[in-house]
Amino acid sequence: MAVPLPTTDQIREAAKEVGVSLTDEDVRSYRALIAPHINAYNLVDALPDDLPIIQYPRTSGHAPSVEENSHNAWYVKTSIKGASTGPLKGKRIAIKDNVMVAGVPMMNGSSILEGYIPDVDATVVTRLLDAGAEIIGKTHCESYCISGGSHTCAKGPVHNPHKKGYSAGGSSSGSAVVVALGEADMAIGGDQGGSIRMPSSWSGIYGMKPTYGLVPYTGIMPIEIFVDHTGPMTANVADNALMLEVIAGVDGYDSRQPGTAAKVKYSQRLDGGVKGMKIAMVKEGFARPESEAASDAKVKKAAEWLQKLGAQIDEVSIPCHLIAPAIWTPIGVEGITQTMMFGNGYGLSRSDLYITSLISKLHGWQRRADELSETTKLFTVLGSYIKKYHGTYYYGKAINLTRRLTAAYNAVLNEYDLLLMPTMPMKATKLPTAEASREEYVARAIEQIGNTCPFNISHHPAMSIPCGIVEGLPIGMMLVGKHFDEVTIYQAAYAFEQATDWKEM
Repeated sequence: MAVPLPTTDQIREAAKEVGVSLTDEDVRSYRALIAPHINAYNLVDALPDDLPIIQYPRTSGHAPSVEENSHNAWYVKTSIKGASTGPLKGKRIAIKDNVMVAGVPMMNGSSILEGYIPDVDATVVTRLLDAGAEIIGKTHCESYCISGGSHTCAKGPVHNPHKKGYSAGGSSSGSAVVVALGEADMAIGGDQGGSIRMPSSWSGIYGMKPTYGLVPYTGIMPIEIFVDHTGPMTANVADNALMLEVIAGVDGYDSRQPGTAAKVKYSQRLDGGVKGMKIAMVKEGFARPESEAASDAKVKKAAEWLQKLGAQIDEVSIPCHLIAPAIWTPIGVEGITQTMMFGNGYGLSRSDLYITSLISKLHGWQRRADELSETTKLFTVLGSYIKKYHGTYYYGKAINLTRRLTAAYNAVLNEYDLLLMPTMPMKATKLPTAEASREEYVARAIEQIGNTCPFNISHHPAMSIPCGIVEGLPIGMMLVGKHFDEVTIYQAAYAFEQATDWKEM
């Protein structure tokens, strides 16, 4: 797509946008000076892009019928078979629809992206296929992934697998539901404020947000580089550990990743048990203003079970946990605005693999902004206001404050092996009706993130584990570990899973 030399009116418009005053003579001068630089843009345009090669044959799949999509969890059904052998041979994998699968439609829950066909596989998709898995489809997610409820997708709400008419949690809503229903063995989710753990909690499955950078985010539509995580969602702990084992590790593209990281056989280290383990039950994770007593009680009962299995459980206070969502807010809001929206999904100043086809598809979204979900519109307007009147001051200060927050969690983790609290402060809520007010719509999307979003900015690994049912709806316990210590989380989760039947708790 060649770049034309700007007209004199376009130069005036661009100068006005950045506050530069130009006379008519200045405009003519600028146009002549710009011309050779436009030639450089067009040389870049003519060169072939440098993208990974697609290794496994596939078709674009099909939109599922109502009969094969009872909870509206699937976006596309397909079958992409991976290697003939490998640790995931025989496993059916669902992929959240903000993750690229070459040749298969992707809309990230938004009508603005509908019709986009990625030309690359995300790194995690390649690794799953290399390990012998079969990709069986793309799952609905929330509009641009901006919701902790499951009601914002342009294709309609995703229903809770245990109780239709109730939220499945978001934004990896469809991924959680197809695993809970047994329609997939494993699923990939994404997590910027809790979007793996929240739907895992409300759907009754196991969801791991790994340590920041452990799993490459390459080929996944970002929200904000500082909080982007991707990870496994499964029906049991062993599958979760095996899936993480396959997808973890440096890929050479993702600037979120450390230069080197040791490969860990998580699936072979599940049997350590919890005897002698010290677990800190975080006081501020319970009895929050939005908490339900019945939900808190199930998580405390789960803690008692861990104690019976030999763990030492102590209540510990981490006061700054209560203000962590406020610290997350400038990072999340301005990331949404500047990286995902005005940055066309990527922004600038890092050495990632830029998927230029996605950038082109997203460019000019403002012409269709009224199609965005209420949550995406709200945060984009807020972020634009902050950008215009305050710049990046609050983003920068919030990043600085995350160091203090991280240090507070680390201080406890220096004395304890794990932190424990409810994943969500309440059981699943009813899906808003089509007539719901904007206030209700937004409330059902953001009211549940208080315990999950802090660990997106502190970057600790955190996992939701099902631990009971209230009024027919699952409750999740969240375990948080030291950076890159997913092993300890898995050992505690596995011991709990093997000793209990969470549906009977």
